[in-house]
Amino acid sequence: MKRLDSNSESQTSSVTAVTAEIWDRVQALPLPNTASIRNLRREFSKRLAQAEPKLMLSLALSLMKLRGFEFRFIAYELVQHHLATFSSLDVMALEKLGSGIDNWGAVDCFACYLAGPAWRERQISDRVIRRWARSKERWWRRAALVSTVALNNKARGGVGDTRSTLSVCETLINDRDDMVVKALSWALRELSKRDPSSVRRFLREHEKGLAPRVTREVNSKLQTGLKNPRYH
Repeated sequence: MKRLDSNSESQTSSVTAVTAEIWDRVQALPLPNTASIRNLRREFSKRLAQAEPKLMLSLALSLMKLRGFEFRFIAYELVQHHLATFSSLDVMALEKLGSGIDNWGAVDCFACYLAGPAWRERQISDRVIRRWARSKERWWRRAALVSTVALNNKARGGVGDTRSTLSVCETLINDRDDMVVKALSWALRELSKRDPSSVRRFLREHEKGLAPRVTREVNSKLQTGLKNPRYH
């Protein structure tokens, strides 16, 4: 594999070559599922560990131009697992990486792997997330909500942030787009593991404005620990 060398005069061709190799390797997978694609990404993460952040970003953006969710998935994970590149993310880089998000899978990968963690680490401000929450694009509104998951989910490094989470949730209380409603439920359910009393208070205060699905699922999570409990 051609190295991504920041001192090389052939940076563009280097990125192109690696992109083409990843394309070929994905096409050759006998069973292209999440596990096999992630194993491939891990291999490339090891091989690209010493690459410069700007070139890793160029590679990620190059992969995103390829057709298929698997390439966006690889692009986001390559950035997420390259510490220097992830640490360099700012609002401009994130919005380039989020360009073209048009389905729940792409949005949730973007928000859980990149935007949410970058927000948690204060690489982007609350103001940026609130701007996304007010976007005319449904997928950016969903991204704002899903980004709160990284603030509160212990497995994703979250330590809990009630104020920031509820600020975004409050902005989107009256949004009835199905993808946004589901994300609002997710954001509140995740926070309920950290701060159930604040979530209960939020449900009471906004009872009339919340979509019935949100109220039902979040109350179920608070009462049973499950979004949709099974009845026997």
